[in-house]
Amino acid sequence: MSYRNKIVILIGLIILAIAVVFVVEPIPQDLAYHQFSDTKPLWGMPNFWNVLSNLPFMMAGLYGLAAMTRLNSGLITGVVKTASLLFFVGLFFTGIGSGYYHLSPSNSTLVWDRLPMTIAFMAFFTFVLAMHLGKKTACLLLWPLMMVGIASVFYWDYTESIGAGDLRFYAMIQFLPMLLIPAIVVMFPTADYNAANVWAVIAVYFTAKVSEYFDYQLYELIGISGHSLKHMIAALAGIAFLYAIKGIMPARNHSSHSTAG
Repeated sequence: MSYRNKIVILIGLIILAIAVVFVVEPIPQDLAYHQFSDTKPLWGMPNFWNVLSNLPFMMAGLYGLAAMTRLNSGLITGVVKTASLLFFVGLFFTGIGSGYYHLSPSNSTLVWDRLPMTIAFMAFFTFVLAMHLGKKTACLLLWPLMMVGIASVFYWDYTESIGAGDLRFYAMIQFLPMLLIPAIVVMFPTADYNAANVWAVIAVYFTAKVSEYFDYQLYELIGISGHSLKHMIAALAGIAFLYAIKGIMPARNHSSHSTAG
C-alpha cells in the first residue's frame, strides 16, 4: 500500500470519528460514575484506597522525569523530548488530580482528574506520530493536539455547568488516539525504536479500563476495588513508555522519517 493511501486511511478514520461525534446525541456525565465500590475511610481520609492508589501515577511520573535527565540527549531531542516530558508531567499530575477527585467525587473535581490525563494522552500520541510519521509532522501537531485535548475537558465542564452535559468531544479525544495509534504503528513501521513498548502502553490502558469496568465485582472477589487496581495498572504505562524512549536507536538521526518529517 502506498504512503498516500495509508494517510488517506488515517484521515478517513478521523473524519469518521468526527462524524460520529456530530451524529450521536450529547452525552451528559452519568452521576453514577462517582459511586465507587470501596468508599471506606481510613485515618480520617474518605475513599482511602481510591485516593492512595494514585501514588503510583506520581511515582511513575517522577521516575520518568528523573530518567529523562540521564538518557542520551543527542538521541532524544526536539518534539520527541518535549512530548516525553509532557507525558511524564501529565502522569504525575494525574496522580494529584485523581487523588483530589477521589477525596470528594463530583463533576467539578473530575475536571482535575481528566485534565492532566488528557495531556498525557496527547503527549503519547505525539510521540508515536514523531517516531512513525516524522518529527516535522509531530512538531506541527503537538500544541494543537494539546489545546484540543484541554479544550475538550473544559468544554465538557462548561456544558455540565449549564445543565447540558456533553462528553462527546472528550470521549473522542481519549479514544480516537487509541484507534489511530495501532493503525499508525502497523502501517508505518520503523526500526528507530522498539514499538513493542507502544503496544505495551496500549495493553496497559485497556487492562486498566477492564479493571475499572469490573470495579464492584473485583472488590467482592478479592477485596480490592477494580477502580483502585485501575490506578495501579495504568501507572505501569509510564514504565512501558520509558522503555520506548530508551529504545530509540542512534540511526534515528538518519532515518527516512527525519527527512520526511
